[in-house]
Amino acid sequence: MPDKLEKYRSKRDPNRTPEPVPDTPVPAPSTGGNAFVIQEHHARSLHWDLRLERDGVLVSWAVPKGLPADPGTNHLAVRTEDHPMEYLTFHGEIPRGEYGGGTMTVWDTGTYDVEKWSEREVKFVLHGARSSGRFVLFRTRGKNWMIHRMGAAVREPFPSVRPMLPTERARPPRDAPAYAFEFAWGGRRLLVPIDGGRTEAAREHPWLRELAESFGSRTAVLDGEVARLGGAELLIFYDLLYDDGRSLLGEPYEARRAALEALELTGARWQTAPSWPGEAGPVRQAAREQGLPGVVAKRLDSPYEPGPSKSWLFIPS
Repeated sequence: MPDKLEKYRSKRDPNRTPEPVPDTPVPAPSTGGNAFVIQEHHARSLHWDLRLERDGVLVSWAVPKGLPADPGTNHLAVRTEDHPMEYLTFHGEIPRGEYGGGTMTVWDTGTYDVEKWSEREVKFVLHGARSSGRFVLFRTRGKNWMIHRMGAAVREPFPSVRPMLPTERARPPRDAPAYAFEFAWGGRRLLVPIDGGRTEAAREHPWLRELAESFGSRTAVLDGEVARLGGAELLIFYDLLYDDGRSLLGEPYEARRAALEALELTGARWQTAPSWPGEAGPVRQAAREQGLPGVVAKRLDSPYEPGPSKSWLFIPS
């Protein structure tokens, strides 16, 4: 019987990695025979490993952007070596310098049904806690495959919008309790879409790759601006337009703000802007003392309206 795990063992030293490395060429049998696992792998680059049980081993693909949520978009899937059944529950830190070095966590696990399995095409149905539905893997060239979702999309499409802009006003609104007051930073506006642990904004700002990877498989569109504070460039977030597969454009600002704060976005190059409901005078005074252009009053009940809006008011310092 051929040793299906020979390639797997050749890439790993059991004395240097916590991964399971069976010393027998015979794969360990399983009870159901149709288990799967998806692992989130923060290695040299973030990706997800899809592993399907087949004939005593886990047949594996590395999927850089994770499973597609929309049947209109296929994702690359790179065929890797078969893994032992013990990998179904493996999670931990693979030492730097070792093959696949980085943090690995179990993202989802469950069972699957096979509809077709050939050397060039695998059609299957996943039954997991976080991933379900019909998929097909089809080979394109060499180790490169594509994965396609069959059926309906499982998330709303990303919004394609222009930033919401404040209207200038000399004085704060009289009904101050209906607004949240924030600093006007005087920076450059930036929308940051995040999908599959990546963001197009990293092309201009490479330091945003770390932020995008921290989201893992969670999708988001963040609104903020790049400002220079203390001599350093900092991205300040103050709105959330899309969160984990759902558009928030129609939600009131108060709800969007709560969802943004729940993300706890704090890093060396980014942070969540402070916001003070109903406190016009103290915030305006603080902006003046810090040399900022002014404050922005945002109606707590306002949806996100691309372009100039009277629901957001810029009040100079």
